Amino acid sequence: MRYFPLLAAVLLAACGQPDIVRGEGDRPTIVSLNPCTDAVLAEVASPQQLLAISHYSHNPKSSSMDVEQARQFAVTGGTVEEVLALDPDVVVAGSFLPPATRHAFADLGIRVKTFSIASTVEDSDDQIRKLAVLAGNPAAGEALIAQIAEALAQTEAKDEKTVSAVLWQPSGIVPGEGALVSHLMRHAGFVSHSAASGLGQADYLSLEQMLVDPPEVLLLAGQERSQQHPALDQSDTHRATFDTSLLYCAGPTIIPAIERLAAIRSEVS
Repeated sequence: MRYFPLLAAVLLAACGQPDIVRGEGDRPTIVSLNPCTDAVLAEVASPQQLLAISHYSHNPKSSSMDVEQARQFAVTGGTVEEVLALDPDVVVAGSFLPPATRHAFADLGIRVKTFSIASTVEDSDDQIRKLAVLAGNPAAGEALIAQIAEALAQTEAKDEKTVSAVLWQPSGIVPGEGALVSHLMRHAGFVSHSAASGLGQADYLSLEQMLVDPPEVLLLAGQERSQQHPALDQSDTHRATFDTSLLYCAGPTIIPAIERLAAIRSEVS
């Protein structure tokens, strides 16, 4: 009974809305609340199955997939009311889904699957397989994994000499050695200058530190004032931009991320 007002509101809101197209055969319908799972599900689920993705994927500043592709899908802010109106078989979310929201879905009979952030390519492959099986299309998952493997094979550093690099992220922080993007940097032939300087995950790197002890390559992911400071023009460090959309997610995002890193590594060879 505690959800009766919620159900009534959803039914009223649904009046006049177009009919929801259901999934094909035994394949479940899915709502994704996480930009990383959005990107994977857009590749392994059919458009009829993926009823909605997170609102983050419609925003170029927070999307980890092509925004034009993302806008082919309906969007949700992730509220229980919105999801209930879509009536999915499964909700896919990140591991930080609020417990109250998860319990509300459970009470309403909606299955929830959560996924954490992948920190390695192996973690990413595992998530792709699980999402593809969930969508009832494991072959699509294996095909995506093969595409990622091919991109990695094509971009592996051939030169044994590593190049010191700093990935300067939004808010002036750097990634830790365990982050996926750090694994990709090593794959492309970079060695973390920030880690060698004693900085770890999400540590702040000041402009002064950068100028006193510069790396060979500075990857700029963000628009912080310090990242655009004219003092950097006096340094011999090679600077290159790295799109923030490539920083946080695995899955198909690995392909443009590693291709960009390989291109930058080629520039300084």
